[in-house]
Amino acid sequence: MFQSKRRAASAKQKRNLIVYSNPDSIISEQFRTLRTNVHFLAGGKKSTLLITSPSSFEGKSTAAANLAVSMAQQKEKVLLIDANLRDPHIHFIFRITNEKGLADVLSGQVEMNDAVYQTEIGTLTILTSGQLDSNPAELLGSQSMERLFKEALKVYDVIIIDSPPVLEVTDTKLLANKSDGVILVISEGKTAIEKATEAKKALEFAKAKIYGVILNEI
Repeated sequence: MFQSKRRAASAKQKRNLIVYSNPDSIISEQFRTLRTNVHFLAGGKKSTLLITSPSSFEGKSTAAANLAVSMAQQKEKVLLIDANLRDPHIHFIFRITNEKGLADVLSGQVEMNDAVYQTEIGTLTILTSGQLDSNPAELLGSQSMERLFKEALKVYDVIIIDSPPVLEVTDTKLLANKSDGVILVISEGKTAIEKATEAKKALEFAKAKIYGVILNEI
């Protein structure tokens, strides 16, 4: 069973998490609606949910973080994983250390219980990307990743995975195939229709179950 190290964080450190800092906002309510829809799509069962985007800088990491907070506030045991090993952002959003994380666990350098961080936001636990010293695709496509999902679901109700952009690297396709559902984040005014369509086709080719799309106004 996984255990976690507690890391205290002030409200100031989470000021860019609107679901946490401004729970009465329209955006926070939209994330609560998304949370409810995901719950129904998963059939109320424990599940792994992948968050991705066609390209970089479309707001997927922020979306993943806010959805994780929204779920955790409802007492769901949530594990947020930063699987963007090449360009991680989750530790910046929550302002926690990235000394060790997913890459270290998958490479066998540390145990899971030494790498996860229990936040003070509901029941939210975070596994940052960690220190990469090998090929990301090999790590994310390994049996170690499958075992991590299997063992984590014994403890957590939902695993939210912040993955790399689907059109930029093969990592996301590997993860999408292992996940129960995928949410595609696209940026209004930034994502071309062709890119969004291409991303959808790439996910379908990976036999991913697409739950829906978040239109991000950034």
